[in-house]
Amino acid sequence: MKAMRYLAAVCVAGAVLGAGTVCAAAPATPGPTALGDHPAPAAHRVVLTNGDDGRALTVHPGDVVEVRLTGARGRGTAFAWSAPASGDPAVLSRPAAGTTPTGSATGRFTAAGRGTAALTARRTCHAAPGSLCPHVVVVWKVTVTVA
Repeated sequence: MKAMRYLAAVCVAGAVLGAGTVCAAAPATPGPTALGDHPAPAAHRVVLTNGDDGRALTVHPGDVVEVRLTGARGRGTAFAWSAPASGDPAVLSRPAAGTTPTGSATGRFTAAGRGTAALTARRTCHAAPGSLCPHVVVVWKVTVTVA
C-alpha cells in the first residue's frame, strides 16, 4: 500500500510538472493461468546485411527477417540493389520493401508458413553520363527455413 501511495505521488508530480509521466499500476506477480495455457513465444527479429550473402538460417512462424543492403558509389558509378524478394511468399511474406537514391535497399519479411524460401536481391551498376559500368549483376541470396 505504501508503494502505491508513492507511485500516485510520482504520477501527480509528473502531471503537475508536465513531464508526461505515464503511470500504471500492475500486480507484482502474474495471475494464475488456466491449465494448459502457455504464452505464445515472442517473435524474434533477424537482421541480414550485405555480408550475409550465402547464409542459411532457420526461423519460426511469426519471426521477422529484415534485409538491409547498402549500395556503393564510385567515380561516376553507383552500385544499386533491387528491393529484396521472397522466392515463396507463402513461407516468407513481404509486407514492406524499398530502395533509396543511394542504392541501398530494405525489406521486411514475416515467417508465414513452414517451408524453405530464398531471399534474393540484385546489385547492378548505374553510370553517370560519360562514365562506364561493368555489365555484371551481383545476386545476393539467403536461404531461410521456417520450422
